[in-house]
This record gives sequence, structure tokens and C-alpha cells, in this order.
Amino acid sequence: MDQHTSRPRDSATESAGGSGRTAAATQRVWDRLVRVLHWALVLSVLTAWLTTKLPGATAAKVHEWAGYLVLAVIALRVIWGVAGPRYARFAQFVRSPAHTLDYARQLVTHTEPRHLGHNPLGGWMIVALLSCAALTAASGWLYTTDRFWGIEWVETTHIWLTNLLLTLAAVHVAGAIFTGWRQRENLIAAMFTGKKRAAQPGDIE
Repeated sequence: MDQHTSRPRDSATESAGGSGRTAAATQRVWDRLVRVLHWALVLSVLTAWLTTKLPGATAAKVHEWAGYLVLAVIALRVIWGVAGPRYARFAQFVRSPAHTLDYARQLVTHTEPRHLGHNPLGGWMIVALLSCAALTAASGWLYTTDRFWGIEWVETTHIWLTNLLLTLAAVHVAGAIFTGWRQRENLIAAMFTGKKRAAQPGDIE
């Protein structure tokens, strides 16, 4: 289990309208590049998927370039996952299988701690999403090459990976909503603002 550490808060508790009431302190967690890359990946995957529903050469070209954007975003995210600030790093949120299984047991018994960054299950979901998105885009590119154009297994693999990616994305969104409900905070909004409720005793930073 991680050691709980006391860290300075990025923003102090703020008064609400001078009435003596206070708003919960917030803490910057997700840096700007993490947020930009996150939503760029969402939009590029969504664009790639939607253009498969449209006829014509223009839609096909947009689909192709959306796939290239997916690969570029993932490459930058991997670099940032090594060289970026604390909560952007894979080393901060990718936990061992034993640690992740222990967290899953705590989740079932409603005793799981709040993680300021990604929790262990969320961390592995990020790895799964990035890996699947990269493989999906790579298989799509492979299908455009002269050597593999028209090869059925390449097309089938690309379609299968696309469906898997969409399934993982749906599970990811559901997990974020569930965890936000359990912890009483909007995790989707946090990926826009970069801020979450400041760590409290018992939270894992």
C-alpha cells in the first residue's frame, strides 16, 4: 500500500461570496498537455469512427488522417508518460497486478481509498486504451500499403480492434462516472479543468 504523504495544496480554501461558507480546496492534477492529448485522442478516434459511416473519397481521406493523428497523439503521450510531471507519468499510476487486484477487492467491499491520480484499475485501462488505439491505427495504416492492400486478415483485424477500442472506451467512461459518483466528484470535468478535490487524510497521492 502506498505511503500517505502530506503535500502542499495548489489552491487554498476559498470563501464563497463573503458569507463565511467555504468551498472545498482544489488541487491541480492533470497538466495542460495531458488534457490536450486526452481530448485530441477522443476527437481523432471519434472522427475515424464516424467517417466509416460516410461514403466518398473525402470521408476515406479524413478517416486515414484521423488514424495518423491517433498515432501522433499516442507517441506524444508515451513520451510525456516518461518525461512529464508526476501525475502524467506511467510510473505513478501503473501498479503491480497484486496491487491492482487488492484495489479491486477493496472496490467490491466499498473500502477502496481515493487516489488523487488514476486508481490502479484506471491506470491499467489507460494502458489498454493507448495500446489498442495504437494497434487499431497501425493496422489501418498497414491496410493502405501496397503489400497488404485487400488482404482480408488485415481488414478483419482492423475491424476487430476498432470494436475492442470502442468497448474499452465505453467501459472507461462508465468507470469514470462510477468512480466520480462513489467519490462525489466530477472526474470528467477534472479532465477539462485539470483540478480535483484536494487530497484529504486517507487519500493516496
